[in-house]
Amino acid sequence: MSTLLIEGGPRLSGSVEVEGNKNSALPLLAACLLTTEECVLTNVPRISDVEVMARLLLDLGAEVEGIGSTTLRVRCPQVTKDEPDAALVGRLRGSVLLLGPLLARRGRAHLAPPGGDFPARRTIATHLEALRAMGAQVVPGSGHLLEAPNGLRPTSIYLYEASVTGTETALLAAAGAPGLSEIRHAACEPHVVELCAFLKRLGVGVTGAGTTTIRVEGGMKLGGAEHRLWGDYIEAGSWAVVAAVTGGEIEVNGARGEDMEVVGAVLERLHVRCAMDGDVFRVERSTPRAAGRITTGLWPGFPSDLVSLVTVLATQAEGQTLVHDWMYELRLFALEQMSSMSADLFLCDPHRIIVTGPRRLKGRPLDSRDLRSGMALIAAALAADGQSRITPLETVERGYGKLVDRLQALGAKVAKLP
Repeated sequence: MSTLLIEGGPRLSGSVEVEGNKNSALPLLAACLLTTEECVLTNVPRISDVEVMARLLLDLGAEVEGIGSTTLRVRCPQVTKDEPDAALVGRLRGSVLLLGPLLARRGRAHLAPPGGDFPARRTIATHLEALRAMGAQVVPGSGHLLEAPNGLRPTSIYLYEASVTGTETALLAAAGAPGLSEIRHAACEPHVVELCAFLKRLGVGVTGAGTTTIRVEGGMKLGGAEHRLWGDYIEAGSWAVVAAVTGGEIEVNGARGEDMEVVGAVLERLHVRCAMDGDVFRVERSTPRAAGRITTGLWPGFPSDLVSLVTVLATQAEGQTLVHDWMYELRLFALEQMSSMSADLFLCDPHRIIVTGPRRLKGRPLDSRDLRSGMALIAAALAADGQSRITPLETVERGYGKLVDRLQALGAKVAKLP
């Protein structure tokens, strides 16, 4: 495990370029298993989660070139096994996205319990429900064993939960089921829309992307495709908050304006001066003030992936802000560590926290328990007086490529320690 050593205090300023969306890269890589032809993905984020998914494809018999770079070439003329490497699956929750393509290509999928953030609290019930509706049979045993000896069949299904990865699992399976499937109460997030766009390029008939009802005409022979990933708006929002919390200014390049609206709206409520100009999101030096209430929501609501960072920003805003994340409780629990940094926090329950600011934070050792709260604690440490150590850094590097280099380029005093 590595530790990030941070000397707080400097205002961060400069420019940063975001790469493709992690939450798009994983389902797009899984989709490459649906076709025997070559797929080329560009602007791929250089992060550990993507590398794990690429190595899972290799383990299943695919040919993958460019691991560790921003361009991946994937060919999968044959899927040689239906049980992905358990050690790799245990490192990546997104490995659940392999179930649909494996059932389509092999008629069987055996997945160890997926890892990632809070694996014991984030079930795959929605995924299994969709696959059962398409004819897959769940076989009792260790992990998740599913069989579809007669192939997948089209279905009309209402998802009990508008899960992003659950919707993506349903889409990937429907692409391999001959006929018309309808997915209702589907997630509308940009990465779901991007998966739909990629499936269409492969030759799948998809309508309704970006709405709560998606129709998929699957089962036809698929070709290859080339796709440039859309810029990661979660990463762009993270860099915007890092600059704002340190009293700095930044230009974030590469994210789409329509995706950044949800970020800019909340920053403006916190009186952070920001604007979108083309594909550049600018944050100017500001004096944050409390927003009253910030609540996460399904797209196009404020994303839960940014709630930890906004909570840190609220510690530097004048007044009281109630942050309500009704989707995931453990994100806010991880921020309790900031109380010992002199933050004024009151955790009402697992989903709500009241933040009173501004408070001058003090550096201290911190524990990065998950990807997003880990990045939030880095932001807190950058705004604090004195030195902080955040361990393990690998938790945050799962979603933020070249993190140390980019922090240093913005003026942060940070060092990676083994």
